[in-house]
Amino acid sequence: MQEIHWKLQPRNWRTSGGLFDLENKEARIQELDEMMLMPDFWNDQNAAQTVINEANGLKAIVNEFKDLVETQENLEMTLELLKEEPDEELQAELGDELADFQSKMDGFELQMLLSEPYDKNNAILELHPGAGGTESQDWGSMLLRMYTRWAEHHGFKVETMDYLPGDEAGIKSVTLLIQGHNAYGYLKAEKGVHRLVRISPFDSAGRRHTSFVSCEIMPEFNNEIEIDVRSEDLKIDTYRATGAGGQHINTTDSAVRITHIPTGVVVSCQAERSQIKNREKAMNMLKAKLYQLEIEKQQAQLDAIRGEQKEIGWGSQIRSYVFHPYSMVKDHRTNFETGNVQGVMDGDLDGFINAYLRSRIGQ
Repeated sequence: MQEIHWKLQPRNWRTSGGLFDLENKEARIQELDEMMLMPDFWNDQNAAQTVINEANGLKAIVNEFKDLVETQENLEMTLELLKEEPDEELQAELGDELADFQSKMDGFELQMLLSEPYDKNNAILELHPGAGGTESQDWGSMLLRMYTRWAEHHGFKVETMDYLPGDEAGIKSVTLLIQGHNAYGYLKAEKGVHRLVRISPFDSAGRRHTSFVSCEIMPEFNNEIEIDVRSEDLKIDTYRATGAGGQHINTTDSAVRITHIPTGVVVSCQAERSQIKNREKAMNMLKAKLYQLEIEKQQAQLDAIRGEQKEIGWGSQIRSYVFHPYSMVKDHRTNFETGNVQGVMDGDLDGFINAYLRSRIGQ
């Protein structure tokens, strides 16, 4: 019988002060549960939802950790039994269970890597097609579907904050709020330019086209940071909402567009029928963008000190999606790639996200 090698050492995770701090997580869960029992808990619904999301996320992680520990103990018992009494059938079964356990361990370890500030927050995702008219706008709608599918697979809630349809097909821009524990931590891997190569369905000559869409990712803040935004620095416009498929269309000028004059940052929201609520959400989006600008400025200063040169523009795409003359999706930062293009477009992005997050460990 072939010898089985035990390669995993999850016992190292059982200490209270290491990669997985069980005691502190359980204490935080108890603290959040007590907050939810307070009589004024629902006075601020946004803050309440943030607490609920954090509690649910922590409970899921703690339960998963305990399940892994129990599984490990059962596998160790089976391994000892095989050493005493070899059994080909039981060994084959153990091999399958070990492979499944390894996969679950890898996924759990990835969750533990999401420890940066605001990783646990909801994510604001924006898609902006580049030059190319209908081609790039159609590519934008394909990415919109891809990210929506990814979010649904992970049990995240997707809310369309702003939507501008394309002239003939696709989108001119879209802003999504993706709600769920660690949504920003995962989706920050998607920030950058996405490049598509395919035979154009809009070209009667059947020629190959290249299209680009920029994806912006920001954490949503609910009174977690203080950003000073002066009213005199803002230009606020209202307009009639025009949602995808007409679900947000109404007869009042409820949509809100805010321009931050010093930086030129523009945000829009038409998710609500109330102009007041749309303005509040737009202000939260503006603060997220200003925060992101500050982070990027600090990173640029660090890169300059290190002597790093990073090209900014359409030539610096993070990922290529090739539909023709072959099928492949490749991330240019990590070199992770797959030939299952349809799976990726149906929301199977975890391989790319995992590879990106693991590549940042050394950084």
